[in-house]
Amino acid sequence: MFTSIVGNVFGFKALRALRLGDLRIPTSYSKTFQGPPHSIQVERDKLNKYGHPLLGCTIKPKLGLSAKNYGRAVYEYLRGGLDFTKDDENVNSQPSMRWRDRFLFCAEAIYKA
Repeated sequence: MFTSIVGNVFGFKALRALRLGDLRIPTSYSKTFQGPPHSIQVERDKLNKYGHPLLGCTIKPKLGLSAKNYGRAVYEYLRGGLDFTKDDENVNSQPSMRWRDRFLFCAEAIYKA
């Protein structure tokens, strides 16, 4: 949630002296976040990855890739040793990269990797 609120603003290079002075999240809202639904062991079991820290990344660039090239990036990252990848929080269904197409190319990449 924090990344969605301030991530892109702090990543904007034109702003050189930006500081977050205060952020208040209503208690009623924060109570809706109960923490992870399960332990890291469940994630390791799903991935069949043990004995090392899980390593992942966000696919970049987040905009401008076709769904096919996005899937290709996922494949290359996984073959290069990453345990998982994730979409940037702001990527959804772009005109040049529809969600369903991205999903299908990524599923194929995961299967091949």
